[in-house]
Amino acid sequence: MPDLDQQLEFGIFPTPDARRIPDLLSLVALAEVEGLDVVSVQDHPYQDGFLDTWTLLSVLGARTTTIRLAPNVASLPLRPPVVLAKAAATLDLLTDGRVELGLGAGAFWDAIVAAGGPRRTPGEAVDALAEAVELIRAFWAGGTLRFEGEHYTARGLHAGPAPAHDIPIWLGAYKPRMLRLTGRLADGWVPSMGYADPPALPAARRARRRGGAGGGAPARRRAPDLQRLRVVRDRERLPPGPPAGLGRAARGADPGRRHELLRPRDRRPGRGAPLRRRGRPGDP
Repeated sequence: MPDLDQQLEFGIFPTPDARRIPDLLSLVALAEVEGLDVVSVQDHPYQDGFLDTWTLLSVLGARTTTIRLAPNVASLPLRPPVVLAKAAATLDLLTDGRVELGLGAGAFWDAIVAAGGPRRTPGEAVDALAEAVELIRAFWAGGTLRFEGEHYTARGLHAGPAPAHDIPIWLGAYKPRMLRLTGRLADGWVPSMGYADPPALPAARRARRRGGAGGGAPARRRAPDLQRLRVVRDRERLPPGPPAGLGRAARGADPGRRHELLRPRDRRPGRGAPLRRRGRPGDP
C-alpha cells in the first residue's frame, strides 16, 4: 500500500441475516471488545431475508459505546434524502457522534421498483445521488431549507436536528462518472473487492482525483485526502476461519458470511477521527 499519510482502520461488514440475529449481535459486541473501528451494514430493503438496516444500526448503537456505525451503502432510491439525513443525525446524537453515512445510487432496479421506488437510468441515478448529497448536507446545516432539483425538492422545510459531529459521506462508486463525483463531493470511497479488484484501483484513483481537482470537494478535505474504504470478503480472499485476534467466540459467526472492512484513517486531527480513542487498556 502506498504511503497516503493515513493509518489503517479495521471493521466488520456482517450480513444482516434475520435468521442469525444472536450471532450478528455477538459478532458486533466482540468486534467492539477487540477494538475494531467500524461496523457497516448493507442496505437492501427488498431482500426478504435481511433485517432493516437503520433499525439494526440503532440497536447496535444502543448495545455499543465506541465502534462507529454506517450503512454500506444506503439504497438511495428507497430512502428519501431528507428522511435519511434526519435518521443519520438522530442516530449520531443518540450514539455521541459515531455515525458515518454510505450512499449508493441504486442497483437491482426490478427489486427497487417492486418495493415502490423509481426506475432510473445510470445517468439519472448519478444525478439523483449528486442532488441527495447536497440536500443531506444542507439538512444537517439546519435552518429553513429550500432545494429544487430534478429528482428531489425541499420547499420551506425546517431542517434539524443537527448531528453531533460532521458526518462523513462515503459513496459506493465504480464507473468513471461516479468516481469523478466521489472525488468532487464525498469524504470517502467504498468499493467492494470483486467489483474493484487491485488492477482496477490506479485508474479509479485517477478518476476520483480528476473529480476532486475540478472543484466542489468538501471544504473539510482536499481532493487527495479522500478516505478509501475497502470491503474484503473473506470467502473470496482471506483464509478460512475467524481473523487473528477475534478469538474463539468468532467461530460461531459463520465465517462464510462474515466480511471485513479495511480503510485508511487520516492521521491529521479533525478528519474522520473518532471522538474518543477505541481499543483495550494498555493499547498504544
